[in-house]
Amino acid sequence: MLYLVTGGAGFIGSHITDRLLADGHSVRILDNFSTGKRENIPDSAAVEVIEGDVGDYDTVCTAMKQVDIVFHEAAIASVPETVGNPLASERVNYRGTVNILEAARQADVKRVMFACSAAVYGDLPELPKREDMHIKPLSPYSVDKLASEHACQMYFLLYGLETVSLRYFNVFGPRQDPSSPYSGVISIFSDQLSHGKQPTIYGDGEQTRDFVYVADVVEANISAAAAPAAAGKAINIATGSKLSINDLLKTICNIKGQPFEPNYKPGRQGDIKHSRADISAAREYLDWQPVVGFEAGLRELFEQS
Repeated sequence: MLYLVTGGAGFIGSHITDRLLADGHSVRILDNFSTGKRENIPDSAAVEVIEGDVGDYDTVCTAMKQVDIVFHEAAIASVPETVGNPLASERVNYRGTVNILEAARQADVKRVMFACSAAVYGDLPELPKREDMHIKPLSPYSVDKLASEHACQMYFLLYGLETVSLRYFNVFGPRQDPSSPYSGVISIFSDQLSHGKQPTIYGDGEQTRDFVYVADVVEANISAAAAPAAAGKAINIATGSKLSINDLLKTICNIKGQPFEPNYKPGRQGDIKHSRADISAAREYLDWQPVVGFEAGLRELFEQS
């Protein structure tokens, strides 16, 4: 089978590519390399790379030829970046998804997995976050992700294109670039400590997140590609637990044998205070649940860094 991975040179997309190759499949990557890295792409005859932008429909149509399954990971993933440039967010994060869906429909693709986000829930206090609860997006990024999710459901209902929207919570693991504004807090903390810098926490550090290891996210995607009951659904991908940013940094400091001495700065616009998922739907529709514990994932990350 031929799989298209948009953003395949990026953090999650490159791990999905590795898994598909290990399973003996062919992979076509569409990436504009704005944040993705060429060194993340395996040197394999089974990999084809198209350098291009999901915001350009003609490029997407070219990338979609003869494709069986799509993993749509490409995005402007930084909330602050989209707050500063909402038009760029709309072009990539929403219009790019519609381009993928329409090109997939025209090419008779079997299924599209869309990388959605827990950001769609906003900052409403109810926990854990369930897929059927009221939501209140707080940033251009989250609005575009939610609109894309609705587009996925519409393409399934109206055109019969099978889609699965996976609402990622806080994914971490190898290949997150700490120098990028799109990077996760774990890789940023680790990099700051490794270079003898004081780690920066925005806000009081008591905000909480549901951290999920990238290998588990890859397994969720692979399951979503094959699970019959998942078509047309939006599904949380997380662990169902929460951890404060203060406790996160303390755990990293303990593993690295360094003191806990954060530099607190004012909170950032658009950031969410608390986040924790209900993963019942992932268990039901994907027969999936995370297997990598948080500290085990951290140690594996540091070993590969």
